[in-house]
Amino acid sequence: MLMVGLTGGIGAGKSAVSARLRELGAVIIDSDVLAREVVAAGTEGLAAVVDAFGAEVVGADGELDRPALGAKVFGDEAARRRLEQIIHPRVRTRSAELTAAAAPDAIVVNDVPLLVEVGLAQTFHLVVVVEADAATRIARLVRTRGMAEEQATARIAAQASDEVRRSAADVLLDNTGSLDELLAKVDELWRARLRPYESNLRNHRIAAADEGLVESQAEWPAQAARLAARIRHALRPVLGRDVPVAHIGPTAVPELPARDEIELMLPVASPAEADKVNDALAAAGLPPRPGAVRAYGSADPGRPAGLQVRVEGSAEWRSALLMRDFLRTVAPARARHATAVVREPWSDADVAAAEQWAAATGWTPA
Repeated sequence: MLMVGLTGGIGAGKSAVSARLRELGAVIIDSDVLAREVVAAGTEGLAAVVDAFGAEVVGADGELDRPALGAKVFGDEAARRRLEQIIHPRVRTRSAELTAAAAPDAIVVNDVPLLVEVGLAQTFHLVVVVEADAATRIARLVRTRGMAEEQATARIAAQASDEVRRSAADVLLDNTGSLDELLAKVDELWRARLRPYESNLRNHRIAAADEGLVESQAEWPAQAARLAARIRHALRPVLGRDVPVAHIGPTAVPELPARDEIELMLPVASPAEADKVNDALAAAGLPPRPGAVRAYGSADPGRPAGLQVRVEGSAEWRSALLMRDFLRTVAPARARHATAVVREPWSDADVAAAEQWAAATGWTPA
């Protein structure tokens, strides 16, 4: 199944996106709803809250008195963390149960307001961020929730910044326009990316990439970093450590035209270790390339990518890093490479120039 993280600042319109995705057929797991369920009357979670904060946080109806609890944790970092240690693990457990109950071809959307703040982005195949400017969000909060402007401004300031959220976003939905405009964007996202991605993921199929060259894109390094984080997360249980996934190839070289396909390299300790990663990579959205050896491609039609698994210290591993760093550093070599209409394999002269540069500069793989 395809796992999607959905987030956005207060007043941005995340709830409208979540509701539309539910209408389209997504399985919605709402963290706010679960956070209430795990401390409902009679639950073990509520008992833990009472143990930590006292019986006065329970109302006459047996339910959690949220204003009373809020008064205890507001401005008290230690108290807030204690509350999170009670609620967050229970929410994760319940979320896992709901995910396990979903159909194999489901698109499961985790609606998580603090997805970025708590560092969950790498746990999803795709992260969708809903965004609107602060003035629009404040006006919505005043109009729809009855907040004073000062209260709305304070709530927005207490959350992650738009810049931080954008850094985690594979998809950014701008909601400064009308509701109809937002819903049209959601419908297109479902049709053009989420449904094909789920099908590719389930069938271990690689999304097609455009063969033409495009100008260097400023967002390529950030996209590579998000993919690398997902790979590290997926392989941590398999390899028992974090792996330093490298961004290689033309998209890793600023100012260099390239095919719009991120290239990554995963170093492993041995061929035997390389054989362990296949299933985890496929589950993370990187199925093996048919007929290729230790090569994988992205199932996401919105972000073509390739991954090479190479033994650390091998000639292939070293060469990929050397040529990347050589082109990043030596402008004439980068200029020559940029003018090639059709990229040819590295010539002996190219390799010799790179080796001379490495020797002269003391370059080592990193």
